[in-house]
This record gives sequence, C-alpha cells and structure tokens, in this order.
Amino acid sequence: MPTREAPRRPIATAWLITTPLAALAVASIAILVFTAEFDERDLLLAALLLVVMVIAGIPTLSFVVRRQAFVVTLTEIPLVLAFYSLSPLLVVVIATCAAIITQAYRRYPPPKLWFNVARDAAGVSVAGLVVAVALPFDGVGPGTWAVLFAAITANSLISLVAVVGVITLLQGWQGSRETASTAVQLFLTLALNVAIGLLILIALASTLWSTLLLGAITIAGVLLYRSYARFLRQHRTLGDMYELTRAMASVGAEGNLADILLGRIRALMQAEYATLWLPAQGRHPEVLLTARLDDRGLLDVAQTPVTVRQRTLESGQTLAAGRLLGGEPELRRELTRQQVKDVIAVPLRSGQVVIGTIEVVNRLSDVGNFAPADVPILETVAAHAAVALENSRLVDRLRHDAYHDALTKLPNRRRILGALAEAVRIRAPGEVVALLLFDVDRLRQVNEALGHAAGDKVLVEVADRLRGCVPSAALVGRAGGDEFLVTLRLESADAAVELAGQLREQIRDEMVFDSLTLDVDTAVGVVVHPDHGDAPATLLQRVDVAATAAKAVPGSVQLYTPALESRSLHRLGLAGDLRNALDNGELEVYYQPKVTLRDRRLIGVECLARWEHPTHGSVTPADFVAVAEHTGQLGRLTEFVLREGLRHSRDWAHGGQSLAVAVNLSARTLTDQHFPEQVRELLEEYGVPAQLLTLEIPEAGVLDGTERPIPTLRRLRDLGVRLAVDDFGTGSSSLAHLRRLPVHEVKVDHSFVQGMATDPGDLAIVNAVVTLSQQFGLTVVAEGVESELTLELLQDIGCEVGQGFLFSRPLPYERLEAWFGAQVDPESISSSELPRLRVVP
Repeated sequence: MPTREAPRRPIATAWLITTPLAALAVASIAILVFTAEFDERDLLLAALLLVVMVIAGIPTLSFVVRRQAFVVTLTEIPLVLAFYSLSPLLVVVIATCAAIITQAYRRYPPPKLWFNVARDAAGVSVAGLVVAVALPFDGVGPGTWAVLFAAITANSLISLVAVVGVITLLQGWQGSRETASTAVQLFLTLALNVAIGLLILIALASTLWSTLLLGAITIAGVLLYRSYARFLRQHRTLGDMYELTRAMASVGAEGNLADILLGRIRALMQAEYATLWLPAQGRHPEVLLTARLDDRGLLDVAQTPVTVRQRTLESGQTLAAGRLLGGEPELRRELTRQQVKDVIAVPLRSGQVVIGTIEVVNRLSDVGNFAPADVPILETVAAHAAVALENSRLVDRLRHDAYHDALTKLPNRRRILGALAEAVRIRAPGEVVALLLFDVDRLRQVNEALGHAAGDKVLVEVADRLRGCVPSAALVGRAGGDEFLVTLRLESADAAVELAGQLREQIRDEMVFDSLTLDVDTAVGVVVHPDHGDAPATLLQRVDVAATAAKAVPGSVQLYTPALESRSLHRLGLAGDLRNALDNGELEVYYQPKVTLRDRRLIGVECLARWEHPTHGSVTPADFVAVAEHTGQLGRLTEFVLREGLRHSRDWAHGGQSLAVAVNLSARTLTDQHFPEQVRELLEEYGVPAQLLTLEIPEAGVLDGTERPIPTLRRLRDLGVRLAVDDFGTGSSSLAHLRRLPVHEVKVDHSFVQGMATDPGDLAIVNAVVTLSQQFGLTVVAEGVESELTLELLQDIGCEVGQGFLFSRPLPYERLEAWFGAQVDPESISSSELPRLRVVP
C-alpha cells in the first residue's frame, strides 16, 4: 500500500492564516489613518491607478505548488507610482479594491479569495507604513528609490510568508519547501518590476509627454513579458521532459520504471493523477497503476472510468475532455460524476500496435485546466514511454528466456543450478537437497519415426506430467534434450529414491497422439547433498552419471555411488588407449563354438573381441565398445573383428569346409549406409561365402519400433549374409515384430536360459520364443548353456542350436585349434557333414 506523505487538510482551514493577515491589515490601516492627506485630484489619480492595478493583476507567470497555483503579476509597477503620488492610506484602499476585483475575476472559492485579498491588503499596508515613515519624498532621487524598493520588498515578503504558511498548513512541509524554492526567481522579478516602475516615475516627473512613449513601451513590454513567460514555460517543459527520458533510460531495466514514469509525468503535466494501463499480453498480466499527488508509491486504481482507457485503446487516438479541451457532453457528464475536472488519455504504441494508455487527470490549482497545448506534450512523453516500456519488457523477456526452456516453459539448466545453490545454502540440519534427473527413453526413435514435432509433444507431455505430480516445494526444469531435473529438500536419500520411483511410475502412462499410442518410459538418476557433493555443478555431473547407469536397466532408478563415476572416468581414460591398441594390434579375437543341441555338431563360432590393457588388465567388452561408440572408433573395431573372423574362417577348413563365424554389431553400425558395401568387399577379399557369416544385432538395435535399421538389414540379406537378433528377451519388443525383419535366427538371452532349470517363468519364456520363432521360420540359438539339465530341457522344447560353457568358453584361435582336435570326432569329419563333438566335458 502507498504511504501518505502528510495529511491533506481542507481548504477551509486557510482561515487560520487569513485571519491574522486581515488583523495585520486592519491594524496597519488604523495607523495610516493618522497620516492621511489627500484632495479631490488625488481621487481622480487613484481611480486611474486602480484601473492600472486591475490590469496589472492579470497573471503572466504561474507556479503550481502541489495543489495550489502561485502567480506572478506586474502589480509592483503601479504600486511604485501609487506610493510616490498618493497617500499611503489611499494606496492601501485602491490596492485592496484591485485585489478583490482580480480575485473575483479568477473565480476562486471563498476561502482562497479572501486569503488572497487579506494577503494583498496586509502586504500593501505594511508597505504603506514603510512609505509613511519616510515621507515626504525629496524628488525622484536615490533616496526615493530606496524607500520605494523597501516598501515593495516588504509587500512581497508578507505575501511570500503568507503563501508558505497556508501551503504548509494545507499540504505539509514539503509543499512549503517547494514554494520557498521559487523565492529567488520571485524576488528577481520583483526587482525588475520595481526598476521599471522607477523608470516610469522618473520619465513622468520629467515631462508628461513621456506618457505617450511610456504607453508604447508598456504595450511592447507586456507583449515581451508574455513571450518571456511562454518561453519560460517551454524551457521548463523541455527540461522536465529531458529529465523524464533520462530517468526512464537509467532505471527502466531495474524494474521500477512505472514509479519513475508516472511520478515524472504527473509533475510535468501538473496533474493530480497520472495512470498507466497495459492490458494483459502473452505472459504479462494486466497493469493498472496510478500516481497521485498526496501519495508515495503507486495505487492500483484509476480515477477515470474504464471507458476512457478502452476507447483510447480501441481507437488508437488521443482522448481529451475538459473545460478548455471540449469533448463529448455525455463523457464530460460521466467525468463530472467521477469528480474529474479534465483528462487527457494518450495511446502507447509499439510500431502500429497499441499496447496501453497513459492518462493525466485534474490539472492542479482551483482555476487551472488542461489546454489543447498540453495534448502534444503528453503525446511526446507517451512516445518515449512506449519505447521505454517495450525495452523493459524486452529485457524482462530476454531475462526470462535466459532461464527458461522455450519448448516446455520450464526453468532451464542455469535456473536449476541457481535454485540448487540456494537450496544448498539454506538447507536445515537433518534434511538433504535432492536432485533427480529423468532421462526419457527412446525419444530418438520417436523423432526418427514420427518426426521432431512428435518428439516435442512427448517432451511437453512429460514436462506437464512432472509438473502435475511433483510435491509443491519441488522445482521442475529441463536440462536439455530428453533430460528433466527435479530438485527439492527431503529427509533422506532413501526418500529421494522412493520419490523418484513414484514419479517415474506416474509419468510413464501411455501417451496418445492423434491415432498413435506411445509408451514412454524414463531412467532416473538421483543425487543428494551433502552425501554426494556441495557444488551444484558437481551434483549435476554426478546425477548425470547415475542416470546413465540407470539406462543400462530400462526404467530403473539409480542412486549415485562413487563406483559409477569411477567407471565413467575409467572409460574416458580408455579412449586414447583404444586408438593405440587398434593401431598396434593389441586387441584379440576369441571364439566360442556354436553347437547343434540334438546331435552336437559344430556349426560355427561367435567372434568376441578381447582387450588386455597393459595397465588396467582385462577390459570388459561393454566398456571398450562404449568408448568406441562415443569416440568414433566403432567402425575400426567392427572391421578388425570382421577381418579376423573371415581370415580364420578361410584358413581353417576341416573336411573341405570353411568355419562359419558370427560377429556382433552395434545398433549404431546399422546407420552407416556404407557398411553393407564394406562387408561385401571383405567377403570377396577373404574368399569366404556370404552364408558362412552371421551378423548379430542386439534386440534394442533392430526392434526399436522404427524402420530405421531395415534398409541396411535388407542390403546385408541380399548379400547372402545371415542375420541374427542377439540378446532377445531383454528389451520390450514382442515376437510379432520379428515378422517384419529380414533376419534368420534369434538368440535367446543367457539370463533366461540359465534360469530354465529353476524358474518356470524363464522356461515358459524360452519355450514361447522357440515355438513362435520356428513358426516364423527362424533358427533359435540358446546362449548360456552350462548344464546337462539345461541342455535336456532345450532339447525337449525343440531348440536347435546352443552355446555356452557346457561346450566351451570363448577361446583364442590357437586354443580353439586344440579344442577342435580334442573334441571333434574324427570319423564325423567328411566333405558332406559338419564335425560332431565326441565328448561333452
């Protein structure tokens, strides 16, 4: 709420000042009665000077001090002539009569009229006493000048003190300070008027013919005086406008533009009210603020009816109504009912669009009114204000955009980091600051299959669901891409993990877009302060590590542990070493036999890359394949395994048959359009028939719900290469998806095969895979065959091929030769049969 500067008293209390002034005037007149000496000729001159005083009482300069107008006139000039030519008492009488006439002409209300009359009477009475003491005058020399100057000065001092007193009484100390600040200018005007009066007196004393010259000079002086007054008002207006525009430029970006703008406009236009109205636009709410003379701060109401602003906005034209401005009679009657004397409403434009209005209401002082000349001034101010407001909104928009995501309207990474830093700073004992990262699964496939517009819809839907289900104290943001962040304070890390699981379940419901239904899941990483770090950047980096680990198990929630980061750092450090290992031939290919389960014949081997690091020891394939994918070395790694497998397939021919080899591919390899041609060239180079090469692609790479890998698969099939779906069952695909793929075999993941003997569910899954795959004409390969019981179960359900430790571990080429010689029945080796194992260790 705005704070009132000082209580505003009714104008009737001016009698507290008027009465002492009247008493002073009466007392002074009583004294002057004893010095009264005049004849009939003085009465004629007094009547002439009365007319001159009335004419001189028309104001030429005015100063509005808060709600009151303080005018400057030329009455000092006829007072100089009157005090020299007439008795002081007669001068007081005609000056008082002139004051009554001029104040009545201005139509002041009674309290102000009689205050002005009492003020003028008191001032001229004191001046009369000064002259009475100095009488008689000795010509028009310097002595007379001094007396007359002292008398007029006394008159002006009484007037100024009276005005300061009444304004202090009505408006408070600030109004009196503003009035006193005009004293220097007023006394300069006084000195000029007295000097002019003395010059006229000297001229008349020399010869009455000077009246003609003085009349011409008077007319010219009046015109010049009015021009000077007009120039002074224009200069003051230009100065105020300059200060206004400079103030807007300096404070507009700080958010208090409306305070500066309305306060300055109200002062510039000498109005009681100044109102800014900006209708709601986009994310900006409606703004309705008013600066009022008696209030510090802004009001959220307007003095004028809403129709004034609405008509100005709709028409785009200035609306003005008042005594000097005219306007529609109906509108003026409505304004009168609202106690509005006059109003000017100007549209604010941004280019050709009207964005709001500025209006000023009630010209200050009882007789002041807005004039047509005030309209272009306010229109000029409005043009500057519109630019400042648009710049302010632009800065606000840029600031908002800098901290928010354009698509989802959520806070972005920068804003989340700031909020996280603040939460860490004010964390209470016994609680943690949790940061949750939700990574949307398969968004890339959605973009590729349905377009980025569909992907954007998925992101917006996930954002809306997160906003709708998080606790009220949580802040939801988008880190970028398909990642969303949630931060809040909780009681423990376990509570953060539990909340992450609940949120993941709530946002993973089906999403329907037109006629398409998508099942979008997320992987969630969780970190908490202080357990996992203090700096926001550190927490963000570690929650990203946790989310990456969560992706390894679809739909999981992973709390950060240092071991996760160690693995990430380990992989990062392997990037350069892997390049050197490929250059220097430090990688090796191991071979694991593939055997028919019914008659145990060797049908081929699976080629598996192995890396023995000189410092870290054995590096798991998951680690160095991931490094190869993220460092652009996947192509070299795939080519190395293909070359080794095809070379050994060519060189190892038992019974006249080359060995069939299977090579694992990454899903990313299928995006390389040149890969099928590379396979063709390698087959020709090593002279291996295409049907002896099987390329194994992980389920997630071929059954991702898109058509992306199919063109490459078809080109490979056209070469005669066999294609297999590896690790089947670990993804979320159905067997029906296999029908549309140009593949030859399905490899059941070892996790199901190893659980067949103890888990009926695993047995049922393998049985279903085998049955349906055979119906589709696909060969089924069981991975992870490690026991005779498992072998028997697989035989019972009709599985054709298996591999696992029951037959052999992956072996380097030299040991594979030895294993072959030891395990293959020599009698089974012929030109027409595959070699058969004679024993199964």
